[in-house]
Formats: sequence, structure tokens, C-alpha cells
Amino acid sequence: MRIKSFLYSLLAITVLSTNVAHAGLIQNGGFEDLSAGSAGMQLAHGTTTNNSKRVIAEGWDSYNGNDGGYNFILNGSTAHKHGYSMRLEGRGDDFFMSPSGGNFFASDSQYYPGVLSQLISGLTIGAKYVLTFEFALAQQYGWSGENLDNFWEVSFRDSLSDKQTTANTQGTDPLSIASKGFSGWQSASMEFTATSATQWLSFLAKGTAPGGPPFMLLDNVQLNAEVPEPATWTMLLGGLGLLGFMARRRRSTQA
Repeated sequence: MRIKSFLYSLLAITVLSTNVAHAGLIQNGGFEDLSAGSAGMQLAHGTTTNNSKRVIAEGWDSYNGNDGGYNFILNGSTAHKHGYSMRLEGRGDDFFMSPSGGNFFASDSQYYPGVLSQLISGLTIGAKYVLTFEFALAQQYGWSGENLDNFWEVSFRDSLSDKQTTANTQGTDPLSIASKGFSGWQSASMEFTATSATQWLSFLAKGTAPGGPPFMLLDNVQLNAEVPEPATWTMLLGGLGLLGFMARRRRSTQA
């Protein structure tokens, strides 16, 4: 009876661990945690800054080869108002309100775009992971003309210097907007296979801009394991098999 109780406990723990394995791999996926600066400011490169016009988003790094690039942290109320580092075309408060209602990331694909990256740890080599996020397209204030085929290029690499391949790089559906328009928020889902226990997740704005600065927006970034780890399934199936064997043995003894 003690063995049976132990096995049931083991199975319960296994199922629970399956559900929570690798949950929350992304830090600050909603860009709400800012250790310096505030929403409406340009991102810094690194984790420290002496520039009063730069903001640091916890867990993320922005880099264009020189500094943080033309990347920003905004929200629905700061994105269209005067007095901030950058302003988008809009129609008042909440026009750009993200699905979470808070901050979001914005990057110009044409003017010194910086790569937004986060180092992800605790991965299982060979396991599949599902990346989900929200994205949109807007235009910088004071410019006009349509913007075409803008998208996020997303990579999942062992090192930021690794060559991008079709296996570790994907793109979102392209977005296009009319002059001074806004695409509305879209949802994206991508699958990556881990090749190392620690890898870099990166976003880079891409596209064309016949009408002026297009800004790709990003929010609610999440990364989770697609399926339980092989060891978890082995433990679960082994426990079920042992319980079945014990049940059959008990019936045979009673007979």
C-alpha cells in the first residue's frame, strides 16, 4: 500500500512538473520592468547608462553595433505625445494600446535599427519551444506615405555572432499600412528547437519604407516548452506500467 501511495504521489508530481516545465523562460516579456528611464524613451545598450534620455528594460539588450539603436519603449499614452524621445502618428490616448495595456517595444527598420536580444537559460537540447508575441506597425509622427511589407526577423542562436540559417531564423507575416496608418495588433507563434542549454532570442525590424519611418511594435513575448521532456514521459509511463502490474497481481492473488 505504501508503494502504491508513493507511485500515485510520483505521478502527481510528474504531471505537475510537466505543466510547469520551462514556464516563464522570458524575463520582462511585457517591457514593464524598467530600471532606468521611463516609457517614451530610447533604449540603452547594456545594463547601465549615464544618458538621461535612455531607458533600460530589465532582461533585454538593444544594440546596433554602436549603441542601443533607434529603439524605444513606449505605451498607449506616450506614443503620440510631445516631449518624448520619439512620437508615432495616432489619434489620441490608447490608439496604440497594446493587448496588455502597458508598455511595448518599438523599432525603426530603416534608421539604425538595433537588435533586441535576451539570453535564455534552462533549455533542453533537442526540445522544441513555442515563442508567442504580439506585433504591429505604425509610422513616425510628421511623416507621410504608405509603408510596405514590414516584419520582425526572429532568431534563436547559441551566440549572437552565429550565422543565421533557415533553421534558427524566422519572420512574422509582413504588415503594410497606408500613410499615417496603424495596422492594429497581430499575434505570432513560432517553433524553435534548442541546440544548446543557453541561447539568444533576438528581434530585428525589417521592411521597406517608401513613405517614411515605419516602426515595428512588439509586446507580450513568451517562450514555453512545446511538449514534456523525454525523461518526464519515461517516468510517467514507467509509473503507470508499474501500477498496472500491481493491479493485475492483486487480482490474481485474490482469485
